[in-house]
Parts: sequence; C-alpha cells; structure tokens
Amino acid sequence: MEENLTAVTEFIFLGFSDLQHLQPLLFILILLIYLLTLIGNGLIIAITVADLALNTPMYFFLRNLSILEICYTSTTTTVPQMLVHLLSGRSSISYARCAAQLYFFLFFVGAECILLASMAYDRYVAICKPLRYTLLMNRKFCVLLVSVSWLSGALNAALHTFLTIRLPFCEAKEVNYFYCDIPPLLALSCGNISFNVTMILVSSIFLGWSPTLCIGLSYGYIVSRILKIHSPEGRSKAFSTCVSHLTAVLLYYGSSIFTYVRPLSSYSLDNDRLISLLYNIVTPMLNPLIYTLRNKDVKRTMKKVLVRKMFF
Repeated sequence: MEENLTAVTEFIFLGFSDLQHLQPLLFILILLIYLLTLIGNGLIIAITVADLALNTPMYFFLRNLSILEICYTSTTTTVPQMLVHLLSGRSSISYARCAAQLYFFLFFVGAECILLASMAYDRYVAICKPLRYTLLMNRKFCVLLVSVSWLSGALNAALHTFLTIRLPFCEAKEVNYFYCDIPPLLALSCGNISFNVTMILVSSIFLGWSPTLCIGLSYGYIVSRILKIHSPEGRSKAFSTCVSHLTAVLLYYGSSIFTYVRPLSSYSLDNDRLISLLYNIVTPMLNPLIYTLRNKDVKRTMKKVLVRKMFF
C-alpha cells in the first residue's frame, strides 16, 4: 500500500484525448480566443490608466478585473498549457506543477468572486446614494475592497491546495479534465475526501453565496431606485451603467456555482469540463467586449487613442 501511495509523480490530462481529429482546429480556436483575451483586457488596463477622466472607482475595479482575467487565463500556463498539449500531443504535468496550477487558479477565481461583489456595491452607491458617492467610495476604501478580494482568493487557494495535495492518489494519475482543479482531483483520490467536500461547501458560502447575496441585494435596491426615476432617459442611463457588470456576473457566477456549489454526487466530469472551458476561456474574452460595447467613456477614450496614434 505504501508503494502505491508514493507512486504518482505526474498527472495525465485526458481532456482532448477523445477529440484527436479536431485538435488542430481546437488549437487555432483556443489560441485565437486567448489572444483576444490578452488584447482586450490589456487595452482596458492601458485605457483606464492613460485617461485621467477614467480615474474613478468603477474603472479602478474594472482595471483590477482585467488584470485578474489575464492572470486567470495565463498563470501556471492554464490556457498556454492547453495549447502546448494540443500542439505536441503530450498532456502530462508534474505533481508539483499541478499543485502550483491549482493554487493560482483558485487564487484568481476566489479574488474575482469578491471583486465582482465590490463592483456591484459601487454601482449601488452610485445610483442609490449619488450625493454621497465620492465620500463613500473614496480611494482608500476602494483599495481596501480590492485588497480584500486578492487576500481572500490567496487564503482560499492556500487552504484547498493544501487539503487536496495531502490526499493519497495511489496509482491513479489520468485526469479527465484540461487542467488541475478540485473536482477532478477529488474524483481521482483513493483516500477519504469528506473533509475536503465539507470545506468546499464552507468556502462556497463565503466566496460563492455571500457575494451572490450581496450582488442580488445591491441590484434589488438599484432596480427599485431606477423604477422611481420618472424620465425614460434617466432610467435608461441608470440601467446602462449596470447592465455590463450584471452580464459579466451572470456569466461568471453561473458557471462557477454550477462547478463548485453542488453535491459531489452530481458531478459529471464529462459535462463539467465543457462548463470549465466556458469560464476559463470564453468568459475572460467576453468581459472586455461586454464592458466596452455599452460603455461610452471607454469607446470615447479608445477613439482618442487611435486618432493620436494615426496622426502623431
């Protein structure tokens, strides 16, 4: 038995093994999405830094969200690793790299959950308490909210990475997934995972349901406030400042809650890996589009930058 417990030194991902004939097409598609993610989020970071008119709490949070999205898709080669595996056909990862990938992945997932809730609170204050907005959402408080987001993600990742890597994996090493995540590793373990499952549920309360409740309450007050605005133009303007964030929240929380906040018995890795592609690859690419297509300030700044590049 001791021999089996120390046998695993690497894991082999099976995520694309049943799609051999589609791997060249998948490589091109994922590479394109990844490049669009880097370019889109990079542009948002550059624009919100360059334009002093965008030096507001909303764009401060948006800039941090874009940083998270870039780190989220790139760190420990989550998406780049998929590309390498598709190109080379070799889909193994060392035990140490798997642990590192798991930590940073959970780090940025957790941080984004809290950050999205902070952005919802910012919209609540802007619409429901506009006269006190500058006072309530001051620079110090915004930095505090972002710091709490990053710190919460780091602590949550440290806890679950430690609890996962301490599990025995015996001789099983084939992961029916694209990267190292909690559900596929728990499914692979030959030890008792009941405490891990309990801690996932505990974490989901703090990083899943609690932020979701805060977002729901914030938008409940926002909708109530908007309905009291008499002019259609006023209602439209107030709603337009929230719709981008709400769309991003629905995309992110919908897929994340489906993956983590449900009984382990209902997990199906064959189905879950498709959902994981949604919030790992597609959502980070869509966020820049969501925030720029409906945001006049960002579009105005982008046009200004493009004109400056063309004529100067």
